Amino acid sequence: MKRILVTGGCGFIGRHVVEELLAGGHEVRILDALIAQVHQDADTDVPAGAEIVRADVRDGSAVRRALDGVTKVLHLAAEVGVGQSMYEIARYVGTNDLGTAVLLEAMIGLPIERVVVASSMSIYGEGRYVNEAGDRLEVVRRSAGSTSAHGWDPAGPDGGAVTPVPTDEAKPADLQSIYALTKYAQERQVLIFGRAYGVDAVALRLFNVFGAGQALSNPYTGVLANFASRLANHQPPTIFEDGRQRRDFVHVRDVARAFRLALDEPQAAGEAINIGSGRSYSIADVARLLAREMGVPHIAPEITGKVRSGDIRNCFADISKAKRLLGFEPQHMLEGSLEDFARWVRESGAIDRGPEMRRQLEERGLVS
Repeated sequence: MKRILVTGGCGFIGRHVVEELLAGGHEVRILDALIAQVHQDADTDVPAGAEIVRADVRDGSAVRRALDGVTKVLHLAAEVGVGQSMYEIARYVGTNDLGTAVLLEAMIGLPIERVVVASSMSIYGEGRYVNEAGDRLEVVRRSAGSTSAHGWDPAGPDGGAVTPVPTDEAKPADLQSIYALTKYAQERQVLIFGRAYGVDAVALRLFNVFGAGQALSNPYTGVLANFASRLANHQPPTIFEDGRQRRDFVHVRDVARAFRLALDEPQAAGEAINIGSGRSYSIADVARLLAREMGVPHIAPEITGKVRSGDIRNCFADISKAKRLLGFEPQHMLEGSLEDFARWVRESGAIDRGPEMRRQLEERGLVS
């Protein structure tokens, strides 16, 4: 039996990954700091059957202890959230980038066969677009805090209209937030390390992950959890811009399965791979669907008409590479999963910290 180390294994995604591995008969060790913002009850966040080393990923001695006897590593430990990253810069860079460096340095000389890192769709900035002639554009970007002649949507290099299409892995990175910068650095560190030391390395670029177990009282954990926290407290979900921006929502169970597949598929080595549902949804439509499933369809979202620094307009996944290299097929689409998610939210309860998040951003001039 091979022992697998999962950093951040007590987090929302990490717990599902650990459970997936344990169900497959693997021996799992977790390295997790169990920080208060994410873990309201640390005792219940440790998956049963896994060994845990409770420590910060930047603690070199603890990392070396956690790596003892390990043959494969799944690196999920990270600070998450675009908004908070724009003002807690040292915290995000320290945990995400320095933490990854400490982990990789501790792996040198050890018999590690494969390392898989959780990257992010945020590295793309705006997703893939085509112009009116159908030509694919490499980089499309909006001016900060402003709209174009096409409303909230970005324009092409010639000022013409553009249409969002599924984003493939060949789309160049265009980093629009500190969070995106740190995730790209994590990804590149791992892939460079793998080539240098002959370790199979894989980066999974995760799109918007949702499902039971999200930290509902952490306003930076993800858009669907934010909406759920607001609705559970009979408050309208807050939506920036006009609500028509489009995202790809992928269920955490599908993400956990993707990590398991990435541990073993030989052809995935050295690759960065999108993990999403392959579908796109407008943010306002998602808020309304969730309100209906939570039994409060009369609570309409609050459309602010304001831009949050670091946000992009459209990005949804082309998952053909994941299908080809991993045999990955999403099984839990948003439309069929919101009922279960809403039931879990009602049973769990949530503290609504959305206004606090908005105030912190506005005080720093990050909303305009």
